[in-house]
Amino acid sequence: MAFDSKLLEIVACPVCKGKLDFDKQEQKLICKADKLAYSITEGIPVLLADKAEKWDEKK
Repeated sequence: MAFDSKLLEIVACPVCKGKLDFDKQEQKLICKADKLAYSITEGIPVLLADKAEKWDEKK
């Protein structure tokens, strides 16, 4: 299921309240400031700090 790009305009990182970026390949929302990745389940982002994964920029 695809992630709704309009939702990206209104969601924020639950930790720092900052902007999230969508990683299309991984299907996750990324907070570069906190280096956290939030999964998307059936098109719905799981924006819970305790469910976030550590994220390292691969580029």
